[in-house]
Amino acid sequence: MSHDSAAAPEAAARKLSGRRRKEIVAVLLFSGGPIFESSIPLSVFGIDRQDAGVPRYRLLVCAGEEGPLRTTGGLELTAPQGLEAISRAGTVVVPAWRSITSPPPEEALDALRRAHEEGARIVGLCTGAFVLAAAGLLDGRPATTHWMYAPTLAKRYPSVHVDPRELFVDDGDVLTSAGTAAGIDLCLHIVRTDHGNEAAGALARRLVVPPRRSGGQERYLDRSLPEEIGADPLAEVVAWALEHLHEQFDVETLAARAYMSRRTFDRRFRSLTGSAPLQWLITQRVLQAQRLLETSDYSVDEVAGRCGFRSPVALRGHFRRQLGSSPAAYRAAYRARRPQGDRQPDPDTATAGASRPLPPSDPPTALPPENAVPFQTRRTATPMPAGAAGVPGQRSAAP
Repeated sequence: MSHDSAAAPEAAARKLSGRRRKEIVAVLLFSGGPIFESSIPLSVFGIDRQDAGVPRYRLLVCAGEEGPLRTTGGLELTAPQGLEAISRAGTVVVPAWRSITSPPPEEALDALRRAHEEGARIVGLCTGAFVLAAAGLLDGRPATTHWMYAPTLAKRYPSVHVDPRELFVDDGDVLTSAGTAAGIDLCLHIVRTDHGNEAAGALARRLVVPPRRSGGQERYLDRSLPEEIGADPLAEVVAWALEHLHEQFDVETLAARAYMSRRTFDRRFRSLTGSAPLQWLITQRVLQAQRLLETSDYSVDEVAGRCGFRSPVALRGHFRRQLGSSPAAYRAAYRARRPQGDRQPDPDTATAGASRPLPPSDPPTALPPENAVPFQTRRTATPMPAGAAGVPGQRSAAP
């Protein structure tokens, strides 16, 4: 079930400058951007659907750099507007960025900063979050992106509180979403915020998509990798790793199972997933720890052992770096936030029958420490405990 909490008071109080109009949406395109993601805000905000009860937006398609803009399949696009047109928009959408390792053009970043200073709502879909982060608009804020790129976003911009499990995050005047379909979710959320449930529902029917999706990225994050890996020899190694997270093994073990040197394995794994194998493995172990903290009453020491960490100290360190709170604080916040009847059984129950269920009642306990993102400042697709989700760039120590 989706969850929309109150926006941060400071963000909610911002007002548009006189030259900007709330109904004008500017979409900022760059060369090399994927055409599917780029087309989402164009379709949502650029087509007149007033006959279906959807209020009309005025769309400005703006080039973020000199054209022509080349996109998926070698297509060339010519945007009718330049960066100057952003000055009229009440909402600016960055639907994608061509490379998570390349810096965006400084002129485009300046235009986004000015738009934000003048009260415009700034939206980053999928890898568009990297552009918002480069502009400094996500500093100290909760944000999300495609789960595969979340570790890179968190590592490159440590002041951003990245949550890779959310479909989208609405922090009032700055919004971000996960991958392609989540971009549709966020655009529908914007319509719902501006014009209500009826308008968003009418638009969803036209697009033949659900008006609200339940859940988050965790269903894909936990057990998925890019589609390209399905036919790759590494797929078997990845599957083995996911099935044996409770065991203590390192990247050298995975490289040996792939019959590769560590260097070759690292290169192949990164080329397929966008993440270093050690970063990915630590993330999977922390995710497993999250599941056990949410669904069982195992002690933190027991959780560490069941997730393959060499010690509870290792679990606590990685957990805090990724989620911004200790395992105990995370569990307390989760129990305080989640209705008693809505708790799910321990994932081990179906297979081993050995896990201990949560006790029948849990009194409210303290929320995570101050460096975790407050619940009341987030408007997200799912009510998950808040915090940063970066993965440390360690290269030698095993988790």
